[in-house]
Amino acid sequence: MDIFQAIIIAIIEGLTEYLPVSSTGHMIFASSYFGIEKEEFTKLFQVSIQFGAILAVVVLYWKKFFDFSKFQFFIKLAFAVIPALILGKLFDDKIEAVLEHPTPIAIVLIIGGIILLFVDRFFKNPTIFKEEDITIKKAVTIGFWQCLAMMPGTSRSAASIIGGMQQGLSRQAAAEFSFFLAVPTMLAVTCYSIFLKSYEASGLKGYELILKTPENTKMFIVGNVVAFIVAVLAIKFFIEIIKKYGFKPWGWYRIVAGILLLAYFNLYK
Repeated sequence: MDIFQAIIIAIIEGLTEYLPVSSTGHMIFASSYFGIEKEEFTKLFQVSIQFGAILAVVVLYWKKFFDFSKFQFFIKLAFAVIPALILGKLFDDKIEAVLEHPTPIAIVLIIGGIILLFVDRFFKNPTIFKEEDITIKKAVTIGFWQCLAMMPGTSRSAASIIGGMQQGLSRQAAAEFSFFLAVPTMLAVTCYSIFLKSYEASGLKGYELILKTPENTKMFIVGNVVAFIVAVLAIKFFIEIIKKYGFKPWGWYRIVAGILLLAYFNLYK
């Protein structure tokens, strides 16, 4: 992977991480197109640049994250992230195995798109419009919904937003809580991949791969900066779209993207 490819993948991460379209599916396609999908550093890079996307939420909602008087906010996030931490650790190897096969990811993209076409019809009468009214029980339930995204192609954002709406949250409240929940979830995944996980081919930890060459370090820094900038813009864009049009545009996008990916991986690869 070179710096140009790293920037393209970082742009994709920033654009898709908080949209209900599956950042993993898009990055797998880009990596495959460039012929770098099997490189160890590429796999680490796709996870580590989530740090930049995490910072985008913290910066945009800094009043929420740095208002330590609202202790309940942090308690809710702590409880909501527990299901993903436990199940993610248990199924890590199985998730890695699925990532090696893009066809089921494309199929999940299509299925998820069909579901999004009808989500707004299912949940018409929300009762919760702000984070303060979300109970810990509802937060944990949303956390379990988020675990559906362990199947690559599902979209962490889509799963947690739908979970929020199923718990009575409005579209905007569900989307914002999904953003908040992404911070501890992706921070945990990123830290695990960088500091704890060993990569079999090289036998190196993630941070050792990053520091292995000056080029790797450069790509890591540039990738996170690009992902941060693009994610800031994507979050603002998504909130406006979802308030005006709901989830149907994203459903059609997922269906088209899934069909194109199926064609690409089965006819041209």
